[in-house]
Amino acid sequence: MYFGILKTNISMALKKDLTLTGLTMIAIGACIGSGIFVTPASTMEAVGHHGWVLLIWAIGGLVTFLGAMTFSELGARYPSSGGVYVYLKEAYGDIFGFLYGWIILLIVNTGALAALATVFANYVEFFVELSATSKYIISIGTIIGLTLINVIGVNISQIFATVFTSLKLIALLIIIVIGLYFWPTTSVETNMNLMSHTPDNLLQGILVGFVGVFWSFGGWHHATYLSGETKNPQRNVPKAMLIGTLAVTTVYLLVIFAYMQLISGSDMVLSEKIAGDAVAQVITGGGKLVTIAITISIFGTIGIYTMSAPRIYHAMAKDGLFFDNLAKLHPKYHTPYVAMLLQMVWACVLILIWGTFHNLMTFVTFMDIIFMALATGSIFIFRYRDKENDVEPAYKLGAYPIVPIIYLLVTIAFVVNTLIALPAQSWAGVGILLIGVPAFYYFKRNSEKETKR
Repeated sequence: MYFGILKTNISMALKKDLTLTGLTMIAIGACIGSGIFVTPASTMEAVGHHGWVLLIWAIGGLVTFLGAMTFSELGARYPSSGGVYVYLKEAYGDIFGFLYGWIILLIVNTGALAALATVFANYVEFFVELSATSKYIISIGTIIGLTLINVIGVNISQIFATVFTSLKLIALLIIIVIGLYFWPTTSVETNMNLMSHTPDNLLQGILVGFVGVFWSFGGWHHATYLSGETKNPQRNVPKAMLIGTLAVTTVYLLVIFAYMQLISGSDMVLSEKIAGDAVAQVITGGGKLVTIAITISIFGTIGIYTMSAPRIYHAMAKDGLFFDNLAKLHPKYHTPYVAMLLQMVWACVLILIWGTFHNLMTFVTFMDIIFMALATGSIFIFRYRDKENDVEPAYKLGAYPIVPIIYLLVTIAFVVNTLIALPAQSWAGVGILLIGVPAFYYFKRNSEKETKR
């Protein structure tokens, strides 16, 4: 069966051990990555006003919450593991399931890995002055080094994942406490009055600002991937996503408000490491302490990506959905080394193509939101089928169809605006997506041949 990897290979003999608390922490942890330490600067650049920045992030949190509400029905409808992949495949057919895996491989996972490595190099610069070439070397060298370590089975991410996540949360808490402590005694002027300044082309500015917002909120739906391992998934998966998105929105707004108390709007726009730069304004050496925690955390996240994501490509190849060589395991270390090396090479190529974190962020977020919108739209197809077949789902979204329609309107507006305002990254993503169509039929035909033998 085509595209069975996320359903058959993952859901086989899964234990339902995850509780509501555990799943909620996964939803929160999947959201809070490198974004909040970098992306508020791009939002400030888009609108140039403190009040509008906070409003954009609040709206982003609300839109994410609406998406989580919609996914709460989808997750209850398909409580087995798979998440977005399952919704797309069941609603639109095999080709959409394949294309989701295709962009995960060539854009979302590898692009996120490249972006993380770029952020890591930027934060290293907090301690040592680096040239542009040196940043490239550090970014690429980090990906290569951690990949090779994981190939030989020394799983850094597994050993230190808890430490890295804790450091990230500690850094956020420190920033919030410092920002609130210096408010309102700080000398930095902040303007929260929305009526005092309306940015030129406000709507486009808001939608461009959403690039960083959506990047930073991305990951809340990962709870749906673990539905098959969750106790009472019809109840706990929706709750985990809703609680998680509310918690992350609150933390993000507090952190951004803290930034605004510590660093001016103009300096905020220019900063590539805003968290460290903000704290450094008020505490001697404080910026370095926070930056150490952030840098180590990002390094750990890169280690996780270099280890975990290639398992997806390996499974795809085993199911006849990708090149056969990607299914190979290392003869000595029993790791999917070919898939890991492919990811390593492509992530390094993306760094060389796009160069900056913001380019990579746009490249990844644009395509990710397209498929999130498609997954959200699947609820209309499922509801129509329910009506036709006189079926009553286990859980129904009460605010249907208003909630999914609002989410779709915002995400579609974001996609259209990104195509217009940021054409290089977005159209490159579209091109890679379209290449996936003939690739689908190529792998499908080969798989059919193997089945007949």
